[in-house]
Amino acid sequence: MGDQYQTRMEKRQKKKSASKKSLLIKIMTAFMLAIIVMMTAGGIVVLSYIISAPALDPKLLKDPLSSTVYDMYNEKVRDISGSEHRKIIKIENIPKNVQNAFIATEDVRFFEHNGIDFKRIAGATVANVKEGFGAEGGSTITQQVVKNSFLTPEKTLKRKIQEAYLAVQLERRYSKEEILEMYLNKVYFGQGAYGVATAAETYFNKSVKKLTISEAALLAGLPQRPSEYDPFKNPDLAEKRRNIVLSLMRKYGFITEKEEQDAKAIPVEKLLKKKKEGPKYQAFIDQVIKDIVDAGISEKDIYTGGLKIYTTLDPDAQKFTEKVLTTDQYIYYPDDQFRAGVVLLDTQTGAVRAIGGNRNSDQEVQRGFNYATQTKRQPGSTIKPILDYGPGIEHFKWSTYKQFIDEPLTIHGKEIKNWDGQYRGSISMRKALQWSYNIPAVKAFLEVGEDRAKEFAEKLGIPLDQIYPSYAIGGFNKGVSPLQLAGAYAAFGNEGVYHKPFTVRKVVYPNGKEIDLSSKPVKAMSDYTAYMMTDMLKTVVKEGTGRLANIPGLPLAGKTGTTNLPENIRGDGTSDAWFVGYTTRYAAAVWTGYDQTTQETYVTNEKAKISRLIFKEIMSHVSEKIETPDFEKPDSVVERVVGGRTELFVRGTPIPAIPKQKEKDKKEDQKQDQVKDNEQEQKQEEENQEPKEENNQNDMDKEQQENSEDNKEQPEDNEIEQPNQPPANEQPQPQPPANNGSDQGNGQKPSGGNNGTDGSNNSGNGGSNSNGNDSGSSSNNGPGKGAGTTNPNGKSQSEKQSTDNGSP
Repeated sequence: MGDQYQTRMEKRQKKKSASKKSLLIKIMTAFMLAIIVMMTAGGIVVLSYIISAPALDPKLLKDPLSSTVYDMYNEKVRDISGSEHRKIIKIENIPKNVQNAFIATEDVRFFEHNGIDFKRIAGATVANVKEGFGAEGGSTITQQVVKNSFLTPEKTLKRKIQEAYLAVQLERRYSKEEILEMYLNKVYFGQGAYGVATAAETYFNKSVKKLTISEAALLAGLPQRPSEYDPFKNPDLAEKRRNIVLSLMRKYGFITEKEEQDAKAIPVEKLLKKKKEGPKYQAFIDQVIKDIVDAGISEKDIYTGGLKIYTTLDPDAQKFTEKVLTTDQYIYYPDDQFRAGVVLLDTQTGAVRAIGGNRNSDQEVQRGFNYATQTKRQPGSTIKPILDYGPGIEHFKWSTYKQFIDEPLTIHGKEIKNWDGQYRGSISMRKALQWSYNIPAVKAFLEVGEDRAKEFAEKLGIPLDQIYPSYAIGGFNKGVSPLQLAGAYAAFGNEGVYHKPFTVRKVVYPNGKEIDLSSKPVKAMSDYTAYMMTDMLKTVVKEGTGRLANIPGLPLAGKTGTTNLPENIRGDGTSDAWFVGYTTRYAAAVWTGYDQTTQETYVTNEKAKISRLIFKEIMSHVSEKIETPDFEKPDSVVERVVGGRTELFVRGTPIPAIPKQKEKDKKEDQKQDQVKDNEQEQKQEEENQEPKEENNQNDMDKEQQENSEDNKEQPEDNEIEQPNQPPANEQPQPQPPANNGSDQGNGQKPSGGNNGTDGSNNSGNGGSNSNGNDSGSSSNNGPGKGAGTTNPNGKSQSEKQSTDNGSP
């Protein structure tokens, strides 16, 4: 019975085992079928990729696809590849050391494989697994020729399959020497240099035949990351990369150990030579390339991808801007080291129309440096509308008559001074901005608060990581560029709508694909803030520190700005001189100064006028043949005459009820106010003194900012009745000092605020010479007429007579 039971059990186990084997066979069969299906499907896919691969067009192997730049009118400006960026050189004219540098770096088994290096692919696969995808490439020189000639740069399976197939085909049709020649004439080296011959001239100003081992290694290291390894911009990174190439050349036996060490001993910066003068509009084209790269398009595609690049360039404005900066036809410049940067853009769209990147396009010290877009200098008083008064109007609805007490002010042991060392008691915001007084500006900033000021600036394209009271008068740590300030001020002239400045409207690929790169509108502030700030900045230009930039007949707003000399520099002057202004059509920012502020190179008071003269010349020219409407007052703003001047108030806020005044008394008040302004102007002219602000107060204590008694809003003029004002038993408002609201000086020499601080001062002289004659002013013939040529002594070259009675 037991044996019988055992037999049954064995039968069951055998049956169960057979069932498992059957299941396993089914699974394996299904798996094999799946593999076969996948292989078949994969083979079909691979075959379809190969069939759809482009043909080996000999023309594409030899000639790049040039990209073309168009201006704002869709007219061709120039090609940014081709003959002016690329020279063809035969392989026999390329030294062996140059060839070997690229072979050691890109494809050491180039002369052994048939287009695909499986060993290199395996090594790259391991590296990518260990270090992450993209750590190392497996492409041979042949594959790179195929990719650069026929395929897109996208990293897809389809492209890699087509690349491998075409590489094998290329090896069958051409010799190794021919393929290497194609590669060396096609590869992109940065700085717009296409091909090794152009690269040799771009970086060393010599022919390929004369390249040293060290120079050859530097070039061989660039194609991997042309922008990152750019020796002009990043010499340290470029040197490390060059040394890696030299080590590879030594490793593979192309050079000796001594040659390696000798080549490594030469600093990269000593290898570089002056670049030839670039093609026309180079400052603008440089920014075009930057904007495209920032949009995610590689430099290689820009120079070799056959793109159509539609820009915002106004060729007439660009030519004139370059002429103003690089010749003495309009302005006499003091010396060759004097720098200037200019950005002109469309107020309503942010489209950049012209860029003046430098006065000397071929200067060697800062090769290719663009002072309009790359420089970061302290903005001085040009920042006051952005950090002080603008956010005050926006958040608290201040009127242009908003009163501040101009009185001694000390923050964290640092005394804040006005440029003339005087105090004026109760003063309106308009008057404080007109004459660029510091104490009201700092008080406005303290009342606004750091967070509101930062937020307002950020909406205008000026992000600030940190902020101090010194920032209220331009004492920045890192500074801003003319491009940023032009964009910020344009928003004031565009009803509070900000557009990030842009140079490219769209990019069109050869296959028809378009990428829109125009700027999108951002509501940065209320329309009342924009209009009220504009109205005050119009006063600055007509009656204040910016009068030298005024253009008769043109509705214009703007602001001057300068920065104090370092404490070790003796003399009256500034480190930077700015003017930023705008109409309803154009906005422009101008910076002038030196690379380094020294005892020999600093901006004197006479030189500080040049920024305003540059602005006036360019704005006059671009406005001459177009109609420029005045800024339109929005319904949110109401006007009221206060103290003989029309002031602006936000609708819905308390507006002072002005008692009736006899016409005779009214005229007398206006006359007295004009006398005070004239005395203020005369004081500046007699002393030839630019308004200066202390702006380097970075150690001002934040807690003291918050606790400052000056943060409280000052009362309005006590002669003005407020709506629903209580009877006379109410306590009267504080009386201002005797010189309330007056800009009249006391005849003393201004202290200038240059008390051992590296601060800012505002150009308030207005450009008058010592005899009170206006420098470069014009008769009232409308915009663009007779801006005049002015030399550093402030004497007008124009025969036209001044119409502003000698005021700056």
